[in-house]
Amino acid sequence: MRIVLDTHAFLWAASDDRRLSPRAREIVDDPDSELLLSAASAYQIGVKVARGKLQLPDDTGSYLRTRMAAFGMRPLPVTVEHAVAAAALPRFHSDPWDRLLVAQARCESIPILTADQLVRRYEVETIW
Repeated sequence: MRIVLDTHAFLWAASDDRRLSPRAREIVDDPDSELLLSAASAYQIGVKVARGKLQLPDDTGSYLRTRMAAFGMRPLPVTVEHAVAAAALPRFHSDPWDRLLVAQARCESIPILTADQLVRRYEVETIW
């Protein structure tokens, strides 16, 4: 299964947080899953660290690289198509990062691994 992780899903998987649902853990641990981390999530994590809202055990770049490697994740770049699609979405969600993830999932025809109820209001497949 090809799937993009919401930022919180990535952080919870990387820290073995119990808030990660059993289904989400199953997908993350499945070697046949093609896990994608959006460049938008990497940026969001970096911003949160810089603002003191998130602490990581390593610098942001090292943390992302090692955790992505541990899970066999691939990066999902943000394209102009993704940005345009995100700007056109209804404002169900006030978080621009989440709207960008929704747009990426829609443009790439892949589900999002997310616990965010607001993301589920969009026409996008979500799994939790």
